[in-house]
Amino acid sequence: MHTRLIVALASAILAVSAIAGIALATTPTGVTSTTFAVGHFDEIDAKTVSSSWQARIDTKGASDLYVLENRIAPGGSFGWHSHPGPSLVVVKSGALTLYRGDDPTCTPEVVPAGSGFVDDGGDIHLVRNEGSVETVVYVTSLVPRGATRRIDEPAPGNCGF
Repeated sequence: MHTRLIVALASAILAVSAIAGIALATTPTGVTSTTFAVGHFDEIDAKTVSSSWQARIDTKGASDLYVLENRIAPGGSFGWHSHPGPSLVVVKSGALTLYRGDDPTCTPEVVPAGSGFVDDGGDIHLVRNEGSVETVVYVTSLVPRGATRRIDEPAPGNCGF
């Protein structure tokens, strides 16, 4: 009887924790995403070297590569989230404002059209369209095979929103 009570209490605590985690997550608003393609890769070991430039992609294990377009309405937000792998983000039109969860000063980084940024993966961040026109963004994400590309996260508390 005592063991059943402990199991029941532990189950209840886990259930409440899971619901609280979902309730604290921040979800996207004003964002329309279109997935153009998803490709599956075995381990990648690619290297390019020239006299003035070099690049390397080296994965351990299989990967999924996502290519997508995001359209963000003025005032729209991706909500606080993370990714399990790196993403290359290109702003085609409009501008994005990026906030990082590990920045104690919550300093905004504006990324204008024609520019981009690299999300290394594993960090919590929020991206918003604080402008007056729709922003169009192209994203290429490399994640472990079968992983969820985007993970909703609770607000880290450093930005006050």
